[in-house]
Amino acid sequence: MSQAGLLSIKQIIGVRSSVTNGLAFQDEQTVVYIAGGNIVLYGIDQKAQRVIPCSMSAQALTTMTVSPNRRVIAVAERINDRPQVTIYDLQSGKRRKTLQSELIKSNEIVSLLFSSDSKYLLTQGGAPDYALIYWSWEKSKVMAHLDVKPPTGPQANATINQVSFNPQDNTQICTIGYGLFKMFRYAESALKPSQNLKQEHFNFTCHCWISDDRLLAGTDQGKLFVIQNGEILHEIKIDSKSEPRSVASHHTTDERLGLVESSLDINASSDYIGKFEIKCIIPFSRGVLVAAGVNKVYMFDRVDDNREYFRRNREILLPVDPTDKSNNERVVSMCLSPSEETLVALTDLQQIYQLSFSGIDITKDVATFSYLTEGFHHAQVTGVDTCVRKQLIATCGVDKSVRLWNYETGTLEVCKEFQEEAYTVSIHPSGLFILVGFSDKLKLFTILIDDLRPFKEFSIRGCREALFSNGGHLFAAVHGNVIQIYSTVTFDNVTNLKGHNGKVRQLIWSPDDTRLFSCGMDGAVYEWEVATSKRLHEAVLKACGYTGLGLSADSKIVYAVGTDRKIKEIVDAQQILREVQVIPDDVQPTTIALSHTGKSLLVGTSKGTIRSYKFPLTKSDEYTEYIGHVGMINRLRVTFQDEYAVSVGDDGLVILWKLQEIGVSKKEKETTYAEEILITKSDLEEKNSLIRELKQRVAELREENDYQLKLKEMNYAERIRDLTDKFMLEMENLKTKNTVITGEKEKESSKHAEQTHDLIEKQNKELQDLESSNNQKLMLEYEKYQDLQAKTQKTQEDYERQITELENRKEEEGTRQRMQYTAQLEKLKNDLILEREKNKQQSRDHEETKRQIEEDADEEILKLMQTHEQALIECKEENANLRNKSTTFQRKVKDLEESIKKKDTDLASLKNEESKLQNAIRGLKKDIEGLKKEIQERDETIQDKEKRIYELKRKNQELEKFKFVLDYKIKELKKQIEPREIEIKEMKEQITNMEAELERLSKSNDEEKLKNEELRTKLNASALALQQEKQLKRDSELALKRIKTDIHNCSALITEPKLLTQRVAEIYAQYVRDDATEEATIDQDITKEYARQRDHLERTVRSLKSKVDKDSDRHKMENIRIMQENVTLIKEINDLRRELKSARVKLQDLQTAMGISRKTAARTTEEIVQALNTHQGNHLVKEKQTELESLIHRQRSEIQRLNEQIANIESGNARTGTAGGGRSRPSSSGQLPPITSALTAH
Repeated sequence: MSQAGLLSIKQIIGVRSSVTNGLAFQDEQTVVYIAGGNIVLYGIDQKAQRVIPCSMSAQALTTMTVSPNRRVIAVAERINDRPQVTIYDLQSGKRRKTLQSELIKSNEIVSLLFSSDSKYLLTQGGAPDYALIYWSWEKSKVMAHLDVKPPTGPQANATINQVSFNPQDNTQICTIGYGLFKMFRYAESALKPSQNLKQEHFNFTCHCWISDDRLLAGTDQGKLFVIQNGEILHEIKIDSKSEPRSVASHHTTDERLGLVESSLDINASSDYIGKFEIKCIIPFSRGVLVAAGVNKVYMFDRVDDNREYFRRNREILLPVDPTDKSNNERVVSMCLSPSEETLVALTDLQQIYQLSFSGIDITKDVATFSYLTEGFHHAQVTGVDTCVRKQLIATCGVDKSVRLWNYETGTLEVCKEFQEEAYTVSIHPSGLFILVGFSDKLKLFTILIDDLRPFKEFSIRGCREALFSNGGHLFAAVHGNVIQIYSTVTFDNVTNLKGHNGKVRQLIWSPDDTRLFSCGMDGAVYEWEVATSKRLHEAVLKACGYTGLGLSADSKIVYAVGTDRKIKEIVDAQQILREVQVIPDDVQPTTIALSHTGKSLLVGTSKGTIRSYKFPLTKSDEYTEYIGHVGMINRLRVTFQDEYAVSVGDDGLVILWKLQEIGVSKKEKETTYAEEILITKSDLEEKNSLIRELKQRVAELREENDYQLKLKEMNYAERIRDLTDKFMLEMENLKTKNTVITGEKEKESSKHAEQTHDLIEKQNKELQDLESSNNQKLMLEYEKYQDLQAKTQKTQEDYERQITELENRKEEEGTRQRMQYTAQLEKLKNDLILEREKNKQQSRDHEETKRQIEEDADEEILKLMQTHEQALIECKEENANLRNKSTTFQRKVKDLEESIKKKDTDLASLKNEESKLQNAIRGLKKDIEGLKKEIQERDETIQDKEKRIYELKRKNQELEKFKFVLDYKIKELKKQIEPREIEIKEMKEQITNMEAELERLSKSNDEEKLKNEELRTKLNASALALQQEKQLKRDSELALKRIKTDIHNCSALITEPKLLTQRVAEIYAQYVRDDATEEATIDQDITKEYARQRDHLERTVRSLKSKVDKDSDRHKMENIRIMQENVTLIKEINDLRRELKSARVKLQDLQTAMGISRKTAARTTEEIVQALNTHQGNHLVKEKQTELESLIHRQRSEIQRLNEQIANIESGNARTGTAGGGRSRPSSSGQLPPITSALTAH
């Protein structure tokens, strides 16, 4: 017995949109959704899937949720008409927990959600009890439960839609539904109602928390409500383009008019209710996203305003399908990635879209979703077929589309939408043609690179089964009960196969295409011979309608499944060899497929599972079952190389299964696939013309770019010339400034010498005064030190004596306390012994009293029993009397109840009137409060404006003061402008001189150009002479050839001397002339002279070229060097200015510190000299004096060195000016040392 083939899901193409909250992110790049009976984890970047299968016995999946820590997923399943929550680990794919409870009476869970810390889980059951359960899911423990009853009223469809946790508080819960909005709080192991909406006539569909105490809820009428503490704060209408209005004012006006909101809801049209129904709300950092209406998602930004909490920012549109005129696609679920980079949306047409959400506000264009993967089928898939030569599968469905998929990559190759439903599809083995059956015709299409082009039509109405032969030269199509065979070469009807009495459900060709097998709902399996149109074998079982057919590799055994829930093994299509019952009873086999090796048998069931049976078929339970679809599997195919199996079903999914057969090596399956594609001539010509246009455009752009580059080069060259002129002008200015600075420096150096001399004298005087004052202070401090030392010695002796006394007292006190505590301890021990004896005596007394009390109690109990029995007999008699009286009282009670009902109705009407009046009063109070707030705000604004006016007046006064200062500065600047104007005049004169020099250079350039033109003319003449010489050479070579031929002809007459001499004479007369020698000598002289002149001209041209190159290089290097020297000179001048400024500042500081002015400079110097003479004997004064003298000597040497350097710079400028054609510039060989070097040393 061979083992069953192993199946594993490679890719699921499609999604289930009926699962509420069916979309979530596991991480930044992984989307989680439900497809069939599986959880799919799709990697956005990798374009890969990971599948987690759900429970095998699950009848339906209703809702799902992913935990906030993104580690687990909870899925609500229905198993045996009982609800169950299964929790799976998203990393390992293993089942973590299964939650079931007898408290839920309904058969489904409509909503579930994890708490923010992922420790608790809320489940909301459906009708009839609507049980809300609070789980600690890790312990599988019910923490609390409550039956949430929706209001019974005019709403016939009163249900509960969604539950949620407060993200900031796990104990606060919200439940919404049709006519229901309730808040609960978990406390003391119970769910207690905390807040209810006071207006419960809205049909809420979804909600989300926007803060720790505020929610945003949406209705089926396209309204959003901001709710806090059971009150509606704000209302937003999705369909209204005007600004949202306050709910409070809206309701008060309605109540004044006597209108009730519930009556408006009842009278609203059903078309309007469904048009803008809000399906989903999700929050993000700046606001909320709302899925409402058709093809739209609305983006609202949060506004910090109590009147308007949210403002619509933009609309995000779904991509428009040009073939679908209705475009009624609605978003039913959305999710944002953790970093809010990507928005993913799921629609009711089973499509998943994505949008880059992070950059949505960068552009003002209309934001549009794009497909997350290729478009899926959004309705029942009825047909599927695989290709032999290409890795293609073709599918068709009720959504009026035909799609071609690459089953290796899982991508959509071609999609074609039609105006009518496609019943069946079959792809040619070459992968270049495809058959599609419609209600009116069977059409053959050519498969182009991105389209299906109609090629041929066949008048076969309602064809639900068509199949190409394995060779591709024939195809079979079912027309009613007749099977028609056509040629794919001539498209002729080769033959018709008649015999079925019912619908033909499946066709299979034999491997050699000589036979065709068919099965139908009439219970017949036929084997046809195509060449003769004869029926070779048949197996008819009228009690069974066959739905699927499989053929073994040798075409001898046929496997069939049908309505009798049995797998039949038919030999030679006539004898039923074996039957295997499909178990359990609720499972119906719908389709069957065999691998081409004949080692795998796959059966699709009505529950959406695929079974892989063992060979040979013996027992009904020897199979492996795999979860795939939810609903019936319509078709099942195996690829030609047996690598994959493909299944399609009623749920609109296409599932690719990886097939692994035991005992089949991979080498046997290896094959090469065709890569050619079809393209029409018109498309090819159009693309070629487009390529040519693009190439031409590229060439034009390249030329335009070259032209632009040339223009830029010219522009840059002009700018370089302007910069060089500017630098030359600045050099001249710097030279003049340098001379001025040197003069100022000499003045400053002399002034500095005088100041240093004054400083030295003042320093010596101050030093003498300090020395005398310090000696006096030192003597005073020494006397203080001796007094303090005597005091410290005395205090130390006192402290030592006190320490010895304290130690003696401590020892005496310790011995006394030790004796006292030992005596107290002995006394306590004696008291303890006495107390123990007293306790024993008291316990004995207690036991005795306890025994006596029990005996007394027994006696009293007996007495009470006797008295109570008598009282019971009396009570029974009284009860009989009371029953008689109760009949009379019941009649009276009925009368009273009727009167009470009348009173209640009156009371209810009065309460309604009272509530209306109360609402009107509340509205008026709110209006009064609003007006008070408005008055207060206006008072505050008036105060702010008065403060602003006062500040502006004060600023005006300050500006007037500033204006006065500026006028004074303007006058000063005008005085400074006059010397600048003189400098400008001097610069203009320099410019005129430079322009004259430029004219001289242009004249010299013109002369050089004339010389170059003369040389070019000489060169052209020499080239012409060379050409003439070459022509002469060619003529002489031709004449020489002729002479050689004539001499060769003469050699034939060597035996006849007369004729030979005659012929030689003729040749001599023909070719020899008298002036030949003269011409030869002349020609030799001409050639020599020509060669000599040519050499001379070439040498002159080469020398001129080298000179031009050298001049251009020299000018270029000269310009670069000038620019560099200009830069260095500017830097040096700036440094000199800064140093000079700092020197002046330091000099001024020294003068102010020493109190020296120009008037008192001479007197202070005399005083310093006298002080030096008087204190020459002091060694400190001598050291200071020598230090100052050395400082003065260093500064003088520095000044001398700077003077010499300036002289060298000026002489260098003069030399470079004469060498460079009159242009003078300073040398930049070295930078001047800073002037402040000596001052910093001081």
